[in-house]
Amino acid sequence: MRRSPDRKRAYFEDYSIILDILGSRLRRRAQAIGEKYFTLLELALVPGIKVEVGRRVYIGINKDMRLEVERVIRTIRYEDLTFSAKSELPSVVRRIVESNERRFVEFFNGSGPITIKLHQLELLPNIGKKTMWKILEERRVKPFTSFKDIEERVGIRDPCGKVVERILEELRGGSDPYKLFVSSRAIILRITQEGT
Repeated sequence: MRRSPDRKRAYFEDYSIILDILGSRLRRRAQAIGEKYFTLLELALVPGIKVEVGRRVYIGINKDMRLEVERVIRTIRYEDLTFSAKSELPSVVRRIVESNERRFVEFFNGSGPITIKLHQLELLPNIGKKTMWKILEERRVKPFTSFKDIEERVGIRDPCGKVVERILEELRGGSDPYKLFVSSRAIILRITQEGT
């Protein structure tokens, strides 16, 4: 049996967005979400550096770019988020999706069947068989170029919002086992100011 090439691939988060700040002035921590794989994280912040909720921070391996984050403490689950982090999450996820529109429009252009009876598109909220077939027909004619293009050609209201809802459902551990956007295999580098 051949292994999927995806199994050997490493998933790294380079940037995250702060959802909440915890702790005292000297030992501040933050709860954040990774920008690429939507990994929920707990971060140790560099003492004395001002960081606000909603700020995009670098957490990758280039230590010259790490200004606010001392190290990644651990990955966390949705249940571990504070009330403030949970209330901030929908707007932050929407911001990530909107700023990476091309990536998510490509999902509409390239998604495929999961099983004989289930297509990836049907995992988006309020997308049934009829809408799925309309999307497939339209993308055969011409690939979608934007969320607005999808909305105008297929009649889906707020396709960006549907992607956001699906990401939030996956983060909460929704009822189905499929992951379209959230990776459970993301590798988070533990970093310190001195290096890795």
